[in-house]
Amino acid sequence: MNFLDELRWRGLLQDSTPGLEEVLPDKMVTAYIGFDPTAPALTIGNYVAIMVLKLFQLSGHKPIVLMGGATGRVGDPSGKDKERELKSVEELDSNLEFQKVQFKKFLDFENGNNKAEFANNLDFYKEMNVLDFLRDVGKTLTVNYMMSKESVQKRLETGISFTEFSYQLLQAYDFQVLFQTKNCILQMGGSDQWGNITSGTEFIRKNLDSKAYALTVPLLTKADGKKFGKSEEGNIWLDANMTSPYKFYQFWINCDDADLKKFYRCFSLHSKEEVESLEAQFATDPRELKRLLAEELTIRIHSFEAFQSVVKVSDLLFGKNATKETLLDLNEMELEMVAHEIPNFTVSKDSITNGINILDLLSEQTQIVSSKSEARRAIQGNAVSINKERINNQDTILTPDILLQAKYLMVENGKKNKYLIIVE
Repeated sequence: MNFLDELRWRGLLQDSTPGLEEVLPDKMVTAYIGFDPTAPALTIGNYVAIMVLKLFQLSGHKPIVLMGGATGRVGDPSGKDKERELKSVEELDSNLEFQKVQFKKFLDFENGNNKAEFANNLDFYKEMNVLDFLRDVGKTLTVNYMMSKESVQKRLETGISFTEFSYQLLQAYDFQVLFQTKNCILQMGGSDQWGNITSGTEFIRKNLDSKAYALTVPLLTKADGKKFGKSEEGNIWLDANMTSPYKFYQFWINCDDADLKKFYRCFSLHSKEEVESLEAQFATDPRELKRLLAEELTIRIHSFEAFQSVVKVSDLLFGKNATKETLLDLNEMELEMVAHEIPNFTVSKDSITNGINILDLLSEQTQIVSSKSEARRAIQGNAVSINKERINNQDTILTPDILLQAKYLMVENGKKNKYLIIVE
């Protein structure tokens, strides 16, 4: 499918400059999106732009990922109502290298004439002194032109530093350099980047007497108006150490029904016909469509193995038929996932080495219940289970051989109250 038609049916096309419709079908086109490394890892919010690059590459075109080694040191005012706090050079460099590793999972940097490429805009400026910048870059646009941009207009009342004001000059010059060195004729980005991107097309028109193109994608918001990509706990990261595969999976499972069609079209790599068929098939069962989306994205972002682990943990925590075998089948990484999802307590190895009475464990070592008498009542009421086995005797002694993976113990007090004890 034509790239622009692909974006349209997915709801991923906001604006584009005239002429792009005619250029794209004729030949392989090179385009880029810039990513400033101001965060330690990529987020699901970044993944909207990554999807655009992925679809661009699947349409036969060549994507460039421009890492903002320079622009990250300045700070983009777009979408911000106050000055950004600048990161240290060391932190930005570390973030950049980690994000490059992540990008390699999502785009093909190895195969074909349209294999993806990295560029770092620090290379465009590191040998340039301030006078060269003012003469060769700063002279291109008037202050009047720069002030007309929405990203600047929104900051005039609260204030904008010269540093952030100059950001659009850097982004515009980036486009010019990539146009000259990589034959990159298209810059893409979020709709809040329209002003910066069209500054780049103006650079190329004035300085090179050539034509370049711009394309923007709508900023993805949730049905409640909140910014996409965050949960109550914060950002949804594309790194398993920052957002576990389980939390990532649950983010999609728990999305609002009103957002589901938008999310499925934006993030699934299924064809238009396949997506429309699935939407019709599960029109009255959004839970299944959410599950399919959660499965597809967890496998793509993390791995099939991570998805399998998520399913096992989900079965344990929410499955109606979870058994002792379900629990014993979990490896240490999966038990660690469980520890992040239910209340947990840490007890010392010494306390269990010679055996510990169940009443002491429940009331004194963990505070699962408030007192030994409450623990007794729970046991008498058949409410307490250890590793999915019912405890009927208040004199039960627990020894190290009961530990899962030599470290964990699962306690249940009633049907809904689950706890994981970590023995260290």
